[in-house]
Amino acid sequence: MPYDPMIVKPMKAELTAVGFEELLTPNDVDLAVKRPGTALVVVNSVCGCAAGGARPGVALAVKHEVKPDHLFTVFAGQDLEAVQRMREYFPGQPPSSPSIALLRDGELVGFMPRHAIEGNMPESIASALINAFDKICAKQAA
Repeated sequence: MPYDPMIVKPMKAELTAVGFEELLTPNDVDLAVKRPGTALVVVNSVCGCAAGGARPGVALAVKHEVKPDHLFTVFAGQDLEAVQRMREYFPGQPPSSPSIALLRDGELVGFMPRHAIEGNMPESIASALINAFDKICAKQAA
């Protein structure tokens, strides 16, 4: 049974307030992943490491000059079918929430599972993401 929407609303708002698009259905996920370019995907969660590390770290990272073309989020324990579909785009990665994925043209190119988030400060998570953005999302000179 999914979490009460009123409980997760402020947790979802932490990401939508900084530009993330909520994906609520499997169709939303499929359409989003088909968009060309780079995408940062946050599998959001009610857990403490999402509140203390993942969401604040991601919010810091997306302030960086170089960032993905698209920002997407699904909520584990709430948008069950959307989360399941999104995880299908993370081949070789076991289910993990929270988690942060970086896609390029629909292909997984970076993944930060819960164990890489848990116990880390937001600044550390942001730094790792910014390094990935600089390597993967920077536009190539013509």
